[in-house]
Amino acid sequence: MAETAAGVGRFKANYAVERKIEPFYKGGKAQLDQTGQHLFCVCGTRVNVLDVASGTVLQSLEQEDQEDITAFDLSPDDEVLVTASRALLLAQWAWREGHVTRLWKAIHTAPVATMAFDPTSTLLATGGCDGAVRVWDVVRHYGTHHFRGSPGVVHLVAFHPDPTRLLLFSSAADSAIRVWSLQDRSCLALLTAHYSAVTSLAFSADGHSMLSSGRDKICIVWDLQSHQATKTVPVFESVEAAVLLPEEPAAMLGVKNSGLHFLTAGDQGILRVWEAASGQCVYTQPQLPGPGRELTHCSLVRTANLLLSVTADHNLLLYEACSLQLQKQFAGYSEEVLDVRFLGPKDSHIVVASNSPCLKVFELQTSACQILHGHTDIVLALDVFRKGWLFASCAKDQSIRIWRMNKAGQVSCVAQGSGHTHSVGTICCSRLKESFLVTGSQDCTVKLWPLPEALLSKSMAPDSDPILLQAQATQRCHDKDINSVAVAPNDKLLATGSQDRTAKLWALPQCQLVGVFSGHRRGLWCVQFSPMDQVLATASADGTIKLWSLQDLSCLKTFEGHDASVLKVAFVSRGTQLLSSGSDGLLKLWTIKNNECVRTLDAHEDKVWGLHCNQMDDHALTGASDSRVILWKDVTEAEQAEEQAKREEQVVKQQELDNLLHEKRYLRALGLAISLDRPHTVLTVIQAIRKDPEACEKLEATVLRLRRDQKEALLRFCVTWNTNSRHCHEAQAVLNVLLQHEAPEELLAYEGVRAALEALLPYTERHFQRLSRTLQAATFLDFLWHNMKLSPLPAAPPAL
Repeated sequence: MAETAAGVGRFKANYAVERKIEPFYKGGKAQLDQTGQHLFCVCGTRVNVLDVASGTVLQSLEQEDQEDITAFDLSPDDEVLVTASRALLLAQWAWREGHVTRLWKAIHTAPVATMAFDPTSTLLATGGCDGAVRVWDVVRHYGTHHFRGSPGVVHLVAFHPDPTRLLLFSSAADSAIRVWSLQDRSCLALLTAHYSAVTSLAFSADGHSMLSSGRDKICIVWDLQSHQATKTVPVFESVEAAVLLPEEPAAMLGVKNSGLHFLTAGDQGILRVWEAASGQCVYTQPQLPGPGRELTHCSLVRTANLLLSVTADHNLLLYEACSLQLQKQFAGYSEEVLDVRFLGPKDSHIVVASNSPCLKVFELQTSACQILHGHTDIVLALDVFRKGWLFASCAKDQSIRIWRMNKAGQVSCVAQGSGHTHSVGTICCSRLKESFLVTGSQDCTVKLWPLPEALLSKSMAPDSDPILLQAQATQRCHDKDINSVAVAPNDKLLATGSQDRTAKLWALPQCQLVGVFSGHRRGLWCVQFSPMDQVLATASADGTIKLWSLQDLSCLKTFEGHDASVLKVAFVSRGTQLLSSGSDGLLKLWTIKNNECVRTLDAHEDKVWGLHCNQMDDHALTGASDSRVILWKDVTEAEQAEEQAKREEQVVKQQELDNLLHEKRYLRALGLAISLDRPHTVLTVIQAIRKDPEACEKLEATVLRLRRDQKEALLRFCVTWNTNSRHCHEAQAVLNVLLQHEAPEELLAYEGVRAALEALLPYTERHFQRLSRTLQAATFLDFLWHNMKLSPLPAAPPAL
């Protein structure tokens, strides 16, 4: 059993959170600054500021009201950020420092739905759900205009790029575009040509033309002199954003002349470039497979030559504007994380399966993210082959895929297979070498998939089509869903865990039944072989983990501690310990030898579905339904070294304290004892001072020369001493010094003084009562002595 390996493995005592991958964008607006270095996006009650280079969140800006952010905008000069919350408050931020410089009421009667700055960064327009448009001077801090007349929600506002023209454009629920004159405070024109919501407005460089896009599948070019539509371009998709491209040739985008060209992003999930004059599509981005690719937002930053697009499943993509070459990808929100794995020969990457058909691969060092498309339904499970380059995924689409990561860190799909008749919920790769993988499904069967030779050859072209996998063996294993499969370290045994409350052992490659493990009261979520011993671990919905002997199929140990289903279990410390995760959001570290739960780790708020340990066994990775992926570091050695250093320091200080007391250097001794934070040691020093013939003067002088923080600590210690009649004299002596020489105002300023006084009073009263009784008794004895009439002594006999 695992005890045999106990001497080999070093027991772990604790893990600490090294880093978290958390949601930073949950839909809504996203905006780049003019340099392309910072990305601003909404996440519930916060606006997050991302560093584009590293992918880290630099600032998370939340208004005091802690209400959801409904709109925000960054000024063209990148200096001013304004946010609007559901509490109808507008906040102006010094976003680099992360604090609010001004907060004011929006005066709208319903939340602000959109806002935009003018080109000079001095005026801000807000469009509300109340149908009103307001203009604010953010420099002088007052409202300048209030435009009424828009029916329903105003979801779009934009200033004309020429600040001298003082024009504001807005669009509301009636699909019309209103042109407001700031000078005349009136509506100059009503542009009606769209039949559905207008989603974006873009202006030409000369300011004479405007492009509008809508969900009615058309884009319209407007002449801003005559306020007439000059060209209507049918784009055959519901457009969420249209961007006017610079009027210069761009061969890679099919732009051959300097006429008006625009780019559209919409529900087909691809970027397309159109020539306005002819209405022809001159460039179409290659279509990637998989759902959830509808584009919800697109914007161009000409100064940084970057184009930002956002997908419906909250992925943010940064392209080079002139070629649409993908520069960077960010996964803004992962919903429910279902599985996680370390990737790469040195565990340099992690792969995450969330409630999505896409897989996300993160490079741990740089936070760079790749989004892998291929599956057509939610990916349910992952596993990685021993060397770390190849990994496999299975999904609700009843298929499996094998992916390869090259040395540059780029991942591509190299093989795929199908054959199950229901969702494939679990997958396990061969352990010794890259030879096969096993899948378990809701159809109650297990399939063995051998890896073809072509897949492992170095000569396989990276761009070639995925190889089709064929199942070598299919076995009906259980009567209910198979939740987990595990391959033994020697590749000769297979374990399956099912909703039918049993685990089964099979011989590979023919999948012959070896035995059944019965004993759990609920379905099994995970089965795992020990890397060192003939042992199988099973985790169940009954809240327990069991260890089974592979020789006689008997239950060796049961671990109880989780309050809910145990979803994953992994062997660590070379098979001597277990790490488990549960639907209570907790991780538990167990030592097998004594059945002890060494540590409970609490960093997730929901079911922890994913758990994986790296090859070096010094890191663990977890993913949960709270959308968080957490990287844990084994800090046992660091904590032990720190503890050892503390012990050594205590020994040295104790020796120094003894020397100081011997030399009667009481001030240094008392200061050192207080720094050790040991009340008994401080008491010893006070007692040593009081034993000195000149006790009162020594104690007074020593205590008064202490720093204020040391006096506060001493007062705290006095509370402890005062509870004991043997030590109360020292406590009262110190209190006497403090009360005599410290002003009441100074004493009341001490930290925790009120609580200390409350604790001191009852015991002090008790001590005085005891002293009074003792004094009373002594006085009575004295009285008795003086009043006793002793009989005269007999006279001495006369001397002979």
